[in-house]
Amino acid sequence: MTASYGSHPEAHFEYAEATNYHLHEASVRVAERFVAGVESAVAALVADPARWRLVEDPEIRRYVFSRFPFVIYYRWEPQHERVTIYAVMQCSREPGYWSRRIERNA
Repeated sequence: MTASYGSHPEAHFEYAEATNYHLHEASVRVAERFVAGVESAVAALVADPARWRLVEDPEIRRYVFSRFPFVIYYRWEPQHERVTIYAVMQCSREPGYWSRRIERNA
């Protein structure tokens, strides 16, 4: 099974901002590895969305990157076969800052 997915606009912005940071503060190669890591993470999420640990209600899960200090917070909605990404978070950020993005009635 492969789910569909979407992302909160702020999560998309975080991804772009992190890519830009790696490009300008590290190197093109590091930025390319980061992008590949995010693409691999999203592919894994949509292939098996229930695999990662529940961390918050309603049904929020966390994917932890192995090569970068980042996590993806997302919701798996099995009734719609959809993954919604709420944050692409650098681990040094304040935990939970992204939780206001969640639609609580979903």
